[in-house]
Amino acid sequence: MVTQEQRKRQLAREKFLRQQQRRTSARRKARVRNSVIASVLGVIIIGSLALYTTGVLKKDDDKTDASAQTSASPTPSAAKDPCEKPAAGTVKTQTWKKEPAVTIDASAKYTMTLATTCGDIGIALKAKAAPHTVNSFSFLAGKGYFDHTKCHRLTTDGIYVLQCGDPTGSGSGGPGYTIPDENLKDASLKNNTYPAGTIAMANTGQAHTGGSQFFLVYQDSQLPPSYTPFGTVSADGMKVLKKIAAAGENTGGGDGAPNATVVIDKATVTKS
Repeated sequence: MVTQEQRKRQLAREKFLRQQQRRTSARRKARVRNSVIASVLGVIIIGSLALYTTGVLKKDDDKTDASAQTSASPTPSAAKDPCEKPAAGTVKTQTWKKEPAVTIDASAKYTMTLATTCGDIGIALKAKAAPHTVNSFSFLAGKGYFDHTKCHRLTTDGIYVLQCGDPTGSGSGGPGYTIPDENLKDASLKNNTYPAGTIAMANTGQAHTGGSQFFLVYQDSQLPPSYTPFGTVSADGMKVLKKIAAAGENTGGGDGAPNATVVIDKATVTKS
């Protein structure tokens, strides 16, 4: 028997998936449109060159006009990278067969610092509300699992998040184990909205499939409450996220790799 709450979560998840599909379709259409435009411009340029070399465009004024026409469509410049070069080092590829035993003190305070090429992102972790998640991040950070990894995804349309935590940089990597969903009724999640400053677990869309990938919300985002919220980004960390977001992503469709070179040089979890 499906409860009303389960049905609400299912509908919310389906809505999110439809949004993802629409974004994918929009990106595909944009690529086709850009390809057509590029082909047309190619024909125009080639035709102009042919006229020039056969002596049709003889006058200086005509040459000037032809030159103006062939340069009438400037190539957009790449967004400026606001970040520094990554520190020297290599990504670790170690995986584990099962979730590490929970050894953190759920009554203590834990903070995570992501020392990135774009600046430090400080995060207050919710150990009491999400002990499995915080314990896993403490374990992985201690193993250097996040060090030298790229944040591989930035969304700028519909939802506003920076996604990190995948050593492969492909969006499909993980530590070899999964952890349970936690804290899905957090007081901050109102009206299916993850507020700016939230750090939450990414998953496959199914329950209890979180691994090492996480997302940082830089602007309030409509999402079903299916992604474990396990911390809050500091004010200085939010400035770093805003800087990354301002540089945009590489597809122009609102969902791609960030233009900024966002690499986690070092991740540390500290108990206080």
